[in-house]
Amino acid sequence: MKLEGKIAIVTGATSGIGFEVAKHLGEHGATVILNGRNDEKGAACLKELTDKGYTAEYHGFDVTNEELVSQHIKAIGEKFGKIDVLVNNAGGLGGRSRFEEMTTEFYRSVLALNLDSVFFASRAAIPYLKKGTHPTIINFTSNAAWNAGGPGAGMYGTSKAGVHTITRALAKDLAEYGIRVNAVSPGTIDTNFHIGIKSTKPEVFASWANNIMLGRLGQPEDVASVVAFLASGDAAFITAETIQIGGGQALGI
Repeated sequence: MKLEGKIAIVTGATSGIGFEVAKHLGEHGATVILNGRNDEKGAACLKELTDKGYTAEYHGFDVTNEELVSQHIKAIGEKFGKIDVLVNNAGGLGGRSRFEEMTTEFYRSVLALNLDSVFFASRAAIPYLKKGTHPTIINFTSNAAWNAGGPGAGMYGTSKAGVHTITRALAKDLAEYGIRVNAVSPGTIDTNFHIGIKSTKPEVFASWANNIMLGRLGQPEDVASVVAFLASGDAAFITAETIQIGGGQALGI
Protein backbone atom coordinates (compact mmCIF):
# COMPACT_ATOMS: atom_id res chain seq x y z
CA MET A 1 0.00 0.00 0.00
CA LYS A 2 1.71 3.16 -1.22
CA LEU A 3 0.65 6.75 -0.60
CA GLU A 4 3.85 8.51 -1.70
CA GLY A 5 3.16 11.86 -3.30
CA LYS A 6 -0.38 12.06 -1.96
CA ILE A 7 -1.67 15.15 -0.17
CA ALA A 8 -4.01 14.08 2.63
CA ILE A 9 -6.13 16.29 4.88
CA VAL A 10 -7.40 14.80 8.14
CA THR A 11 -9.90 16.85 10.14
CA GLY A 12 -10.05 16.40 13.90
CA ALA A 13 -6.56 14.96 13.78
CA THR A 14 -5.09 16.05 17.11
CA SER A 15 -6.31 13.09 19.19
CA GLY A 16 -7.84 9.64 19.14
CA ILE A 17 -8.70 7.99 15.87
CA GLY A 18 -7.93 11.11 13.84
CA PHE A 19 -4.33 11.26 14.98
CA GLU A 20 -3.90 7.53 14.45
CA VAL A 21 -5.19 7.99 10.89
CA ALA A 22 -2.69 10.80 10.35
CA LYS A 23 0.14 8.55 11.57
CA HIS A 24 -0.88 5.71 9.29
CA LEU A 25 -1.10 7.97 6.25
CA GLY A 26 2.28 9.49 7.05
CA GLU A 27 3.82 6.06 7.59
CA HIS A 28 2.74 5.06 4.09
CA GLY A 29 4.27 8.15 2.52
CA ALA A 30 1.51 10.76 2.32
CA THR A 31 2.02 14.42 3.13
CA VAL A 32 -0.43 14.83 5.99
CA ILE A 33 -2.31 18.04 6.77
CA LEU A 34 -3.53 17.88 10.35
CA ASN A 35 -6.58 19.90 11.41
CA GLY A 36 -7.75 20.73 14.90
CA ARG A 37 -9.00 23.53 17.13
CA ASN A 38 -6.38 23.33 19.88
CA ASP A 39 -3.18 24.81 18.48
CA GLU A 40 -1.08 23.54 21.39
CA LYS A 41 -2.18 19.96 20.78
CA GLY A 42 -1.77 20.54 17.06
CA ALA A 43 1.84 21.58 17.53
CA ALA A 44 2.57 18.53 19.68
CA CYS A 45 0.99 16.16 17.15
CA LEU A 46 2.85 17.82 14.30
CA LYS A 47 6.15 17.43 16.15
CA GLU A 48 5.46 13.74 16.77
CA LEU A 49 4.88 13.16 13.06
CA THR A 50 7.86 15.15 11.85
CA ASP A 51 10.10 13.49 14.47
CA LYS A 52 9.17 10.20 12.80
CA GLY A 53 10.34 11.64 9.49
CA TYR A 54 6.84 12.16 8.06
CA THR A 55 5.98 15.24 6.02
CA ALA A 56 3.17 17.12 7.74
CA GLU A 57 1.55 20.48 8.42
CA TYR A 58 -0.98 21.73 10.95
CA HIS A 59 -3.93 23.99 10.15
CA GLY A 60 -5.98 25.19 13.08
CA PHE A 61 -9.62 25.91 12.27
CA ASP A 62 -13.13 25.02 13.39
CA VAL A 63 -14.75 22.63 10.90
CA THR A 64 -18.18 24.15 11.61
CA ASN A 65 -17.00 27.57 10.41
CA GLU A 66 -17.82 27.66 6.69
CA GLU A 67 -15.55 30.60 5.90
CA LEU A 68 -12.52 29.19 7.72
CA VAL A 69 -12.95 25.73 6.22
CA SER A 70 -13.08 27.16 2.71
CA GLN A 71 -10.15 29.47 3.35
CA HIS A 72 -7.82 26.81 4.72
CA ILE A 73 -8.66 24.05 2.27
CA LYS A 74 -8.26 26.46 -0.63
CA ALA A 75 -4.85 27.50 0.75
CA ILE A 76 -3.78 23.85 0.99
CA GLY A 77 -5.02 23.07 -2.51
CA GLU A 78 -3.31 26.11 -4.00
CA LYS A 79 -0.02 25.37 -2.23
CA PHE A 80 0.21 21.76 -3.41
CA GLY A 81 -1.74 22.11 -6.65
CA LYS A 82 -4.04 19.23 -5.68
CA ILE A 83 -5.64 17.28 -2.85
CA ASP A 84 -5.65 13.48 -3.07
CA VAL A 85 -7.32 12.47 0.18
CA LEU A 86 -9.84 14.20 2.44
CA VAL A 87 -10.64 12.40 5.69
CA ASN A 88 -13.68 13.97 7.37
CA ASN A 89 -13.00 12.59 10.83
CA ALA A 90 -13.98 15.59 12.98
CA GLY A 91 -17.21 15.10 14.91
CA GLY A 92 -18.55 14.14 18.27
CA LEU A 93 -21.47 13.54 20.56
CA GLY A 94 -21.81 17.21 21.45
CA GLY A 95 -23.50 16.33 24.73
CA ARG A 96 -26.72 14.49 25.50
CA SER A 97 -30.26 15.81 25.35
CA ARG A 98 -33.69 14.19 25.12
CA PHE A 99 -35.86 15.69 22.39
CA GLU A 100 -38.47 17.14 24.73
CA GLU A 101 -35.91 19.34 26.46
CA MET A 102 -33.64 19.83 23.43
CA THR A 103 -32.88 23.40 22.47
CA THR A 104 -32.69 24.46 18.87
CA GLU A 105 -29.15 25.64 19.58
CA PHE A 106 -28.11 22.15 20.68
CA TYR A 107 -29.86 20.55 17.70
CA ARG A 108 -28.07 22.80 15.24
CA SER A 109 -24.69 22.51 16.96
CA VAL A 110 -24.64 18.69 16.73
CA LEU A 111 -25.70 18.78 13.08
CA ALA A 112 -23.03 21.38 12.38
CA LEU A 113 -20.27 19.37 14.04
CA ASN A 114 -21.06 16.06 12.34
CA LEU A 115 -22.76 16.90 9.05
CA ASP A 116 -22.14 20.54 8.09
CA SER A 117 -18.42 19.92 8.56
CA VAL A 118 -18.46 17.12 5.98
CA PHE A 119 -20.31 19.30 3.49
CA PHE A 120 -18.10 22.37 3.99
CA ALA A 121 -14.81 20.45 3.72
CA SER A 122 -15.89 18.27 0.80
CA ARG A 123 -17.25 21.18 -1.21
CA ALA A 124 -14.07 23.17 -0.70
CA ALA A 125 -11.83 20.23 -1.60
CA ILE A 126 -13.60 19.07 -4.78
CA PRO A 127 -11.82 21.43 -7.22
CA TYR A 128 -8.46 20.18 -5.93
CA LEU A 129 -9.51 16.53 -5.68
CA LYS A 130 -10.24 16.72 -9.41
CA LYS A 131 -6.49 17.28 -9.85
CA GLY A 132 -5.49 14.41 -7.56
CA THR A 133 -4.34 10.84 -8.20
CA HIS A 134 -6.97 8.23 -7.27
CA PRO A 135 -8.66 11.05 -5.31
CA THR A 136 -10.94 10.11 -2.47
CA ILE A 137 -13.08 11.39 0.37
CA ILE A 138 -13.43 9.22 3.47
CA ASN A 139 -16.14 10.13 5.98
CA PHE A 140 -16.82 8.91 9.50
CA THR A 141 -20.27 7.69 10.43
CA SER A 142 -21.22 5.50 13.40
CA ASN A 143 -23.30 2.56 14.60
CA ALA A 144 -25.61 5.29 15.91
CA ALA A 145 -26.58 6.03 12.30
CA TRP A 146 -28.42 2.68 12.33
CA ASN A 147 -29.55 2.29 15.93
CA ALA A 148 -30.15 6.04 16.63
CA GLY A 149 -27.72 6.09 19.56
CA GLY A 150 -28.32 5.73 23.28
CA PRO A 151 -30.57 7.89 25.48
CA GLY A 152 -29.92 11.55 24.77
CA ALA A 153 -27.78 10.80 21.72
CA GLY A 154 -30.57 10.98 19.20
CA MET A 155 -29.20 13.99 17.38
CA TYR A 156 -25.77 12.39 17.19
CA GLY A 157 -27.33 9.34 15.55
CA THR A 158 -29.41 11.52 13.24
CA SER A 159 -26.39 13.54 12.12
CA LYS A 160 -24.34 10.38 11.52
CA ALA A 161 -27.17 8.92 9.45
CA GLY A 162 -26.84 12.08 7.38
CA VAL A 163 -23.13 11.35 6.94
CA HIS A 164 -23.97 7.86 5.65
CA THR A 165 -26.34 9.32 3.06
CA ILE A 166 -24.15 12.27 2.01
CA THR A 167 -21.34 9.76 1.43
CA ARG A 168 -23.43 7.91 -1.13
CA ALA A 169 -24.72 11.16 -2.64
CA LEU A 170 -21.20 12.54 -3.04
CA ALA A 171 -20.07 9.26 -4.58
CA LYS A 172 -22.80 9.56 -7.22
CA ASP A 173 -22.01 13.22 -7.81
CA LEU A 174 -18.25 12.78 -8.16
CA ALA A 175 -17.89 9.42 -9.92
CA GLU A 176 -17.56 11.10 -13.33
CA TYR A 177 -14.38 12.78 -12.09
CA GLY A 178 -12.91 9.55 -10.74
CA ILE A 179 -13.31 10.76 -7.15
CA ARG A 180 -14.25 7.92 -4.82
CA VAL A 181 -16.27 8.59 -1.66
CA ASN A 182 -16.60 6.06 1.14
CA ALA A 183 -17.25 6.03 4.87
CA VAL A 184 -16.11 4.03 7.85
CA SER A 185 -18.36 3.24 10.78
CA PRO A 186 -16.32 2.46 13.90
CA GLY A 187 -17.86 0.40 16.67
CA THR A 188 -16.78 0.87 20.27
CA ILE A 189 -13.19 2.09 20.02
CA ASP A 190 -11.09 2.55 23.14
CA THR A 191 -10.45 6.31 22.97
CA ASN A 192 -11.20 9.38 25.07
CA PHE A 193 -14.57 9.60 23.32
CA HIS A 194 -15.70 7.31 26.16
CA ILE A 195 -13.65 9.03 28.88
CA GLY A 196 -16.71 9.77 31.01
CA ILE A 197 -17.83 6.19 31.52
CA LYS A 198 -14.26 4.87 31.52
CA SER A 199 -13.40 7.07 34.49
CA THR A 200 -16.64 6.64 36.46
CA LYS A 201 -17.69 3.08 35.61
CA PRO A 202 -14.68 1.23 34.14
CA GLU A 203 -16.31 -2.15 34.72
CA VAL A 204 -19.29 -1.13 32.58
CA PHE A 205 -17.01 0.12 29.82
CA ALA A 206 -15.03 -3.14 29.86
CA SER A 207 -18.26 -5.14 29.74
CA TRP A 208 -19.13 -3.62 26.36
CA ALA A 209 -16.71 -6.12 24.83
CA ASN A 210 -19.28 -8.81 25.68
CA ASN A 211 -21.52 -7.43 22.91
CA ILE A 212 -18.77 -7.62 20.28
CA MET A 213 -18.42 -10.84 18.30
CA LEU A 214 -14.62 -10.74 18.34
CA GLY A 215 -14.64 -10.30 22.11
CA ARG A 216 -12.66 -7.10 22.48
CA LEU A 217 -12.96 -3.34 22.16
CA GLY A 218 -11.54 -1.73 19.06
CA GLN A 219 -8.30 0.24 18.97
CA PRO A 220 -7.65 3.40 16.93
CA GLU A 221 -5.25 1.51 14.67
CA ASP A 222 -8.06 -0.89 13.73
CA VAL A 223 -9.82 2.05 12.11
CA ALA A 224 -6.73 3.84 10.80
CA SER A 225 -5.54 0.84 8.81
CA VAL A 226 -8.86 0.65 6.94
CA VAL A 227 -8.79 4.39 6.23
CA ALA A 228 -5.26 4.09 4.85
CA PHE A 229 -6.41 1.26 2.58
CA LEU A 230 -9.36 3.31 1.30
CA ALA A 231 -6.98 6.21 0.65
CA SER A 232 -4.73 4.07 -1.52
CA GLY A 233 -4.88 2.89 -5.10
CA ASP A 234 -5.55 -0.60 -3.73
CA ALA A 235 -9.15 0.56 -3.17
CA ALA A 236 -9.48 2.08 -6.65
CA PHE A 237 -12.75 0.24 -7.41
CA ILE A 238 -14.48 0.90 -4.09
CA THR A 239 -16.91 3.80 -3.80
CA ALA A 240 -20.24 4.61 -2.11
CA GLU A 241 -19.53 2.06 0.62
CA THR A 242 -19.74 2.30 4.40
CA ILE A 243 -17.39 -0.15 6.08
CA GLN A 244 -18.29 -1.33 9.56
CA ILE A 245 -15.22 -1.55 11.81
CA GLY A 246 -16.62 -3.00 14.99
CA GLY A 247 -15.63 -6.61 15.33
CA GLY A 248 -19.14 -7.68 14.39
CA GLN A 249 -20.75 -5.37 16.96
CA ALA A 250 -23.36 -4.13 14.49
CA LEU A 251 -24.91 -7.61 14.30
CA GLY A 252 -25.13 -8.08 18.03
CA ILE A 253 -24.61 -11.39 19.84
